[in-house]
Amino acid sequence: MTAIFINGQSVETGDHTTVLQVALANGFHIPHFCWHPELSVVGNCRVCVVEHEGRGVGIACNMPISDGMRVLTDSEPVRAQRKAMLQFILLNHPVDCGICDKAGECSLQDYHYEYNGETAISGDAKLHSTKFFPLSERIILDNERCILCSRCVRFTREISKSNVLGLENRGDSMLVRPAEGRSLDDDPYSDNVIDICPVGALLSRSFLYQARVWYLEPTPSVCPGCARGCTVQFWHRKAEWRLSGLDERHNTRVHRVTALENPRVNGPWICNKGRDLPELLDRPRATQALQKGAPVSLMQAIETARGLLDQAGKRVALVSSWGSNEELRAFRNSLGDYFTSFVKPDHLPLEGEVVEDDLLIRADKNPNTRAAQDLFGTAAAEIPDDTELVLVWGEGVDFGTLPRGVKILFLGSWLLPENGHADVFIPISIQTERRGHYTNFEGVVSPFEACQPHRDGVIDAETLFPLLSAPGGSASGGGAA
Repeated sequence: MTAIFINGQSVETGDHTTVLQVALANGFHIPHFCWHPELSVVGNCRVCVVEHEGRGVGIACNMPISDGMRVLTDSEPVRAQRKAMLQFILLNHPVDCGICDKAGECSLQDYHYEYNGETAISGDAKLHSTKFFPLSERIILDNERCILCSRCVRFTREISKSNVLGLENRGDSMLVRPAEGRSLDDDPYSDNVIDICPVGALLSRSFLYQARVWYLEPTPSVCPGCARGCTVQFWHRKAEWRLSGLDERHNTRVHRVTALENPRVNGPWICNKGRDLPELLDRPRATQALQKGAPVSLMQAIETARGLLDQAGKRVALVSSWGSNEELRAFRNSLGDYFTSFVKPDHLPLEGEVVEDDLLIRADKNPNTRAAQDLFGTAAAEIPDDTELVLVWGEGVDFGTLPRGVKILFLGSWLLPENGHADVFIPISIQTERRGHYTNFEGVVSPFEACQPHRDGVIDAETLFPLLSAPGGSASGGGAA
């Protein structure tokens, strides 16, 4: 095992090969812009300088380790070099933090405050460059803020393999631009470049000027967009920063989605479909229980549903592949003996979307098919004509394909025409209103947490299933609202 000394402290290097990797792994922070653990080393920002005792100052990202080497990360020569590099980087960079969407999570802000903190020493006017260049329908590029770290370029070459972005020209006229004849719109992972950009050069059109990051907080969750089950962060407004006088949805909606690194599932990346979850989750919600289209109380709907269960002979359940592990087990334990159950896809691939690739995207557009099929099998749904009751849990079922005259118990979360066509409709909560777990296609179990308030008139499916099977069940228990 190789050992080196960082600021006089001996540390074992393990499998790490550079000083920067060893330092970060052992709690010694070294500032860096261009280096990223998943990308190749280019060493062009020159901010990650350290002092190799006896050999002078060099960049840590490309400094190989050797047994017994002694490194200083914050010596006077190091601080002087970092200060000079930050002055150089800020020479033409606009100091427009007040309007920049990256404010509050910008590495350049943080490093300038820690290692420089002074006004520019140059008296020359800043050189201006392209503002708001449209890289795609999703991303805008501000070249004045770009520090040419090349992370975005390397991502499209090494991770997404789209080879869309490149650097054109040289010196102070160098620009990030799309490659000729290619579009960033064709890269299903393009929004990752927004996350890895260390400054405010790459901007999300959907999040632009929507909220300051310090007004928001992230909640760990799981992307339900496909069977990969990428771990993500749902960003929503902090309670102490609630808005008054505006639509209450501004306080409860998911404002943006970012990747939550998980080496077992998605690493530090997610696809663009995961970024678009706020639009999916912000659809009009169903909060009113119905009986043959007429509004009824939640308790009355549950009692009527129990009556249908008791009266029906042959029963079939179409089980949601968006239900959590906890909900699926609750259904099996409470109602498994009542039904012949089949797992259905709640969502199918949309026209124009990437169905499957070799990076993350899976053809199955549902997050928990693996767990559902482990409990209820993999057989395709078959509903005999003499079926008397069908329980439909979740989306994806055309009621016109069900046997004529069959009773329908529908459990759903969104305002859909099918709600009023069911004999009984019971509104249930969605993923962001409860906690639970999904099992991805490889069997990896990932948790998600609630980040939105529970809607009035809505019940958790995990709470509902025991009530449907229990004599005299009441909807006043935990999870009902």
